Amino acid sequence: MRNNIHPAYHPVVFMDGDHRVVTRSTITSPETLEIDGVRHYVIQVDVSSYTHPHYTGKQKLVDTEGRIDRFRKRYQRGASKEQA
Repeated sequence: MRNNIHPAYHPVVFMDGDHRVVTRSTITSPETLEIDGVRHYVIQVDVSSYTHPHYTGKQKLVDTEGRIDRFRKRYQRGASKEQA
């Protein structure tokens, strides 16, 4: 690999409310936090795997347009033609 072409990686903490994800990234910020003697850049995020509805199990499937009912009607109509 060639030297001096890769971005610099820094210790980073992605914070979502009370939850923290400690990792490395090329992102920097003016806010820092010291963890175990290492200074980490702090990046505030709105949604993480701790609060995303898909990962927390709070996701709801809302069928506002009746898609399932329309599919069933369409399917039953096609099945009755095939039986005749």
